[in-house]
Amino acid sequence: MGFIPVFVLAVLFFVMMFGIGFILNMLMKTTWFPAYLFVIVILPVVVYSIWDRSAMSLWEHLSTFHIVDYLTGIAGLAGAVLSGWTIQKLRLGGYKCSKRHLKGSTARNG
Repeated sequence: MGFIPVFVLAVLFFVMMFGIGFILNMLMKTTWFPAYLFVIVILPVVVYSIWDRSAMSLWEHLSTFHIVDYLTGIAGLAGAVLSGWTIQKLRLGGYKCSKRHLKGSTARNG
């Protein structure tokens, strides 16, 4: 696989996990939940779902992955971690997500 498709794939996974992580952080008021979710749930589910247990051991299965697969996983993890870091910095800066922001403001004409 060429460099450009690998780069595009890594950027897409980074942006996707950053966006999902940021939204989860805003809705659930957590900071590191998306990163934990990615490491504890998403990566093992993906590895386990494509593993043919009758043909090879787990270590043999992991050795069949290519650099593209690892770069995609690392980019997704980086997006999840960066979303937690971003929301943490926003909260330290005074940003609060209140119910008024979620519902939208209603302006009254006098």
